[in-house]
Amino acid sequence: MSADSDFYRTLTMVIVGLGVFFVIIIVAANLVSSDDDTEAKVDPRVKANIDESIKPVGMVNTDPSTAGAAAAPAAASAFDAGAEYQSKCFACHGTGAAGAPKLGDKAAWKARIAQGDGIYTNAINGKGAMPAKGGHASLSDDQVKAIVDHMISNSK
Repeated sequence: MSADSDFYRTLTMVIVGLGVFFVIIIVAANLVSSDDDTEAKVDPRVKANIDESIKPVGMVNTDPSTAGAAAAPAAASAFDAGAEYQSKCFACHGTGAAGAPKLGDKAAWKARIAQGDGIYTNAINGKGAMPAKGGHASLSDDQVKAIVDHMISNSK
């Protein structure tokens, strides 16, 4: 029986020794690093750069009472027909591809302008090689008309 009591005594000493060791490590770690000094040591410019780098790109709106409120400012922005022409219509109307009248070509636009509102109908529904809305179905009819007006005003 003395072997069993020696084993338990040794096991108890090892467990107590490990406990004391862990307490010493925790106290030493707290002495070495202090949370109060960490903020003071960081340069405010560096902190601002870090905050800018890790800020969220967007947020999810979970409040049903404000649903759609975020979309209002985007919809309220003015439609820039010139910029839309450059991004959506220039590929054909800037180069004359597939017989498209080039912006500024008065002779090519003269016959089309003579169609009156038919020019808008052709732009919206498509005609010949031109697809409906120039292949940009996301454009509204009014936006297509504004782009056509931009091309006409720059081709008279």
